[in-house]
Amino acid sequence: VQVVESGGGLVQPGGSLRLSCAASGIIFSINSMAWYRQAPGKEREFVANISWSGITAFYGDGVKGRFSISRDNAKRVYLQMSSLKPEDTAVYYCTLVQSGIAYWGQGTQVTVSS
Repeated sequence: VQVVESGGGLVQPGGSLRLSCAASGIIFSINSMAWYRQAPGKEREFVANISWSGITAFYGDGVKGRFSISRDNAKRVYLQMSSLKPEDTAVYYCTLVQSGIAYWGQGTQVTVSS
């Protein structure tokens, strides 16, 4: 199973960015997909996850009301980020959980700065 993130970049405070995550390989029963982030010198932090049914989604306290997670039928998940703040600067990682195993991507850098 391979997980690849894209869409990171430099954005000004208050701006928006959309991250994408594509999964490929032997995928037969996805439980959920999620986004995490890790800022320099900090531990990896939960951002959002979504059940593969798409019915349930959860968000970390620091992003509620500003970020939105969604998925399509082609094993892709998205993270729409709005009202970005400098403290959102981090490497964002996508993870896929299948049969209790988590598969991680390499991450995409998001920098919020003027």
